[in-house]
Amino acid sequence: MIIVGAKGFAKELLEIAHQLNKTDKLVFFDNLSNDLPSMLFGQFPILHNKQEVLEYFRTVDNQFVLGLGNPLMRRKMCTQFETWGGEITSLISPYAQVGSFNTNIEAGTCIMSGSIITNDIKIREGVLINLNCTVGHDSSIGSYSELCPGVHISGNVIIGENCFIGTGAVILPNVELGNNVVVGAGSVVTKNVKDNLTVKGIPAK
Repeated sequence: MIIVGAKGFAKELLEIAHQLNKTDKLVFFDNLSNDLPSMLFGQFPILHNKQEVLEYFRTVDNQFVLGLGNPLMRRKMCTQFETWGGEITSLISPYAQVGSFNTNIEAGTCIMSGSIITNDIKIREGVLINLNCTVGHDSSIGSYSELCPGVHISGNVIIGENCFIGTGAVILPNVELGNNVVVGAGSVVTKNVKDNLTVKGIPAK
């Protein structure tokens, strides 16, 4: 498996892969940074270009996971790796709690330790749910949206695509966020938010 990215969040995903015993032949990908060693933590190779990725897909496997933040960047890199023949996969910490009844999690989702996903939840492709988040019943999260650490989503909440919910934000029940919405850290969202808006504060405006 390739973790796309080799800094920041990619290092956190490494721990999830370790928890799941998925570090055999694990590699990272970073084609931008010039300050990385050839092996992350002295044991995980870092690929740097398309040719190395294609060779890995040909000789090892074609699975990849998105180890970077920023919804639009995650979407862009997913499209790129799929064009190269990759298959997006999910990493869900064994220390996260996921509901057993009508909870649907699509490919490419990352759910970190301490998060709680209850029942009747829809999580679309490429979503990132960071440490210690909660998602309440009858809610949905659109593709490639990102919940930063400590976000709390109440019941009957709809979150659109490519949304970014800042650390510690709270979305109250029956609220709908459009696509490409940014919610500031620590905000409390009490009303619907239209596409392409940034809101912050208590209550968020």
